[in-house]
Amino acid sequence: MLDVQSGAAAGTTGAAADTDVRDDAGPPDTGARVPWLPYALVAVALCGLYFLYSWVQYERFRTPSWDLGIFEQSVRAYAELRAPVVDIKGPGFLILGDHFSPVTALLAPLYWIWSSPLALLFAQAALFAASAAVVGRTAHQVLGSCAAGLGIAVAYGLSWGLQEAVKSDFHEIAFAVPLLALTCRALLLSRWTAAAAWAAPLVLVKEDMGLTVAMVGAVLFLRGRRRLGAALAGFGVGAFALTVLVLIPAASRVGQYDYWAKIEKSSAGTDVSLADALLGSLGSDVKWEMVLFLVGITGFLALRSPLMLLVLPTLGWRFVSQDPNHWGMLWHYSAILMPVVFLALVDGVRAVRTSPRPWLVSYGKVVVPVVTAVAIVLALDLPLRGLLSAETYRTDVRTQDARRAVEAVPDGSSVETNVTLMAHLTADHTVYWVGGAKGVSPEYLALDLASGWSQPVTDPVLLASQLHPEARYEVAARAGQFVVLRRA
Repeated sequence: MLDVQSGAAAGTTGAAADTDVRDDAGPPDTGARVPWLPYALVAVALCGLYFLYSWVQYERFRTPSWDLGIFEQSVRAYAELRAPVVDIKGPGFLILGDHFSPVTALLAPLYWIWSSPLALLFAQAALFAASAAVVGRTAHQVLGSCAAGLGIAVAYGLSWGLQEAVKSDFHEIAFAVPLLALTCRALLLSRWTAAAAWAAPLVLVKEDMGLTVAMVGAVLFLRGRRRLGAALAGFGVGAFALTVLVLIPAASRVGQYDYWAKIEKSSAGTDVSLADALLGSLGSDVKWEMVLFLVGITGFLALRSPLMLLVLPTLGWRFVSQDPNHWGMLWHYSAILMPVVFLALVDGVRAVRTSPRPWLVSYGKVVVPVVTAVAIVLALDLPLRGLLSAETYRTDVRTQDARRAVEAVPDGSSVETNVTLMAHLTADHTVYWVGGAKGVSPEYLALDLASGWSQPVTDPVLLASQLHPEARYEVAARAGQFVVLRRA
């Protein structure tokens, strides 16, 4: 647990304790004696690995979903000082009516320098890597060992949650990861006001993060900072309610928060009560496997820390969700849990040092190298392993065909496309999702006939006539499994 050193706390008055930035009962602040350089070097190495993986994936047209295209359109709009309209979600669709993530506007200055989807991928790599430096240096500071700090930094940087997020291209949670690392660091060092200050901006990352902010308030309350904790918890719950009940519906065309349906509707479209969703979640092997790996990568010692309360909101909505994409270890949803569980591990190691159980004290002395070794072994079966294969960098025929298809769509034109080509067209085209351009007849359709997100297309001209009966399209270019149609 977050240790209380009673001797230092004896002379602290209640009023002073509630207003101090740092609790005198907490561990000594040795930040001045902990170097930055080793952790900066680890961060640079991780940033290089993350971005290299993302760059190769992008250049080889292996983008796994439409999200990179969506965020590219929204950040480009912010950079051009426009409302964040994302035509991929529908013509004129205001993205704040889908998820509330105004934090992505911070990337606009980067777009003024580097106007490319690769800029988003680099920003995410840098944010993830920076969080590794925070986690590692905090471990060094709390545990008093550079070896422990570097081991934790490496284990964290190679963790499955971060690697799967890198594989999933860019998402707004890239901002939440370092913010949570800094929040947990402040809690471990008893810097209560700093913890609240780092946690509060999370409400601008995504609407559900308000509940995580409320949990930070709960931890502060449990640590005796009742006024600050209650205020932060109230702020988090209020921000969550404001975004899902007022702000998102106000920006949405349908006047509601669409993602309630992820809980209320099964994959077959039938109604699901909250009770059924809760009961059903308890019987899911996939969900419990995710939890097992979440705490297992810390040698289960993270469970000794109250910081683990911070994972409950995210795990909660994922457990009751009816969308299978939310359940397991894939995609980006677990990335925000990684800084919490690894710094909870640090807290757990510190706590067991004074345990009356000798076996637990002994376990605490070896758990960090064990966790590091396990992380390295697990990494051999995770996405970054692909960087060791020559096949990863090879430009195959499919990649060449995809490039020809992109080149066949004139700059500045409107185009309807599916996932494979999408992020390569958003920079200089008005891009729509296949089937999502109702009321619009785009000048071009650029299709991957074998896209994994849709049924294989055997007759692209027929598909174009079904999507847009008011217009006529003809084949303008073919390249392998890609075809470009032009409006006649």
